[in-house]
Amino acid sequence: MNFNLIDIYHHMGLFARCIAYTLVAFALASLIVFFERLFFLFRTKGADRAFIAKGGRMLESQQHEAFVVEASKARASSLAKLLGGGVKTYLVRKEAPQGNLGAVELTRRELERIYERVGADVRRGMSVLASVGSVAPFVGLLGTVVGIIESFAGIAKTGSGGLGAVSAGISEALVVTALGLLVAIPAVLMFNLLSTRADALVLSLDLARREFMDHLEDMHSTGGTKAARGEGAMALDVERAALREGHDVRPA
Repeated sequence: MNFNLIDIYHHMGLFARCIAYTLVAFALASLIVFFERLFFLFRTKGADRAFIAKGGRMLESQQHEAFVVEASKARASSLAKLLGGGVKTYLVRKEAPQGNLGAVELTRRELERIYERVGADVRRGMSVLASVGSVAPFVGLLGTVVGIIESFAGIAKTGSGGLGAVSAGISEALVVTALGLLVAIPAVLMFNLLSTRADALVLSLDLARREFMDHLEDMHSTGGTKAARGEGAMALDVERAALREGHDVRPA
């Protein structure tokens, strides 16, 4: 029998065809996930750059309300989802303080929760590629084993032996294994490529989260220092005024 895929397909049994259909479905699922995730990562990268160009200046000038509005417009940006939710939580808690947690600490906890959700969204669908890359060879091997069993069963039924009697069935069975490898190898390569890009994006989000928390802590630390200096200056002015009036307000 010549190596003709069409002839091999027509000689396949029902089980081997089901295995082949399953592997083709695996291949289609891998391609759909790969191109969808690749488009998502490229779109998110561009949206993040456009957002940080505007939002960075707003954070430096402490225009937090405008930053939240800008983040709500950048729907494709993972960075906007992360920092926008954090700034929104910070503003709400700052305007209506309640409970034992301050605005900065509550924002830190909210950023951790948003970071986990965004990270899961970035890696969404990649388990499909990992599953196809690990399962497809075994599915193909299953088809090969069943095909060889059927070939030897045919020999036992007809009573004829020899290599020529089993070569056609074995070649058909091995084609299924080759198809499984053909599906699995690109799936593994696509998974590694997407994993590298997703890890880079998640790392940049983590760095942005930490830098934003440094910004909030520095802002509150500066504000607290200014307030303490203001209270000290006010007390000194009161003491000087009292001395001018002839009253000594210093402790004995």
